[in-house]
Amino acid sequence: MADRDESPVERSDRNWTELLQELRVAQTGVQILFAFLLTIPFSQRFAEITAVQRGTYIVTLVLTALATLCLIAPVSHHRILFRRGRKEQLVETSDTLAQIGLVFLWLSVVGAVFLVFEVVVAVSWAIVAATTLGVLFVLVWYVFPTLKR
Repeated sequence: MADRDESPVERSDRNWTELLQELRVAQTGVQILFAFLLTIPFSQRFAEITAVQRGTYIVTLVLTALATLCLIAPVSHHRILFRRGRKEQLVETSDTLAQIGLVFLWLSVVGAVFLVFEVVVAVSWAIVAATTLGVLFVLVWYVFPTLKR
């Protein structure tokens, strides 16, 4: 990879801008999932779910909340560190939070799919669907880009 002709400050600015663009995509996904999960307990059918389904729901809701926490945290960090000359540190911390948030996001998507399959079809189908989806997330989000390095 050819080096860019940019100062460390310019590199931090570019990296911050790129990270924000990536976070916008992830934040939209996590917000939609979170909104969906927050409405479920208010449906009439929620009272009829089993203890296992209720546990699946709670775990998925918490994972989604943790994804939300990590994926939106860079905004708060930026507001607190704004104009303090800490952009490089901000980019590094935000990158770590984004990576952790993405793990929580894929786990929460897998959990939501598991819950829906468990309620609509059967637990055996839920296991197959969630396992397949989990493997696909790992392959597409982590293995493929790592192989292209």
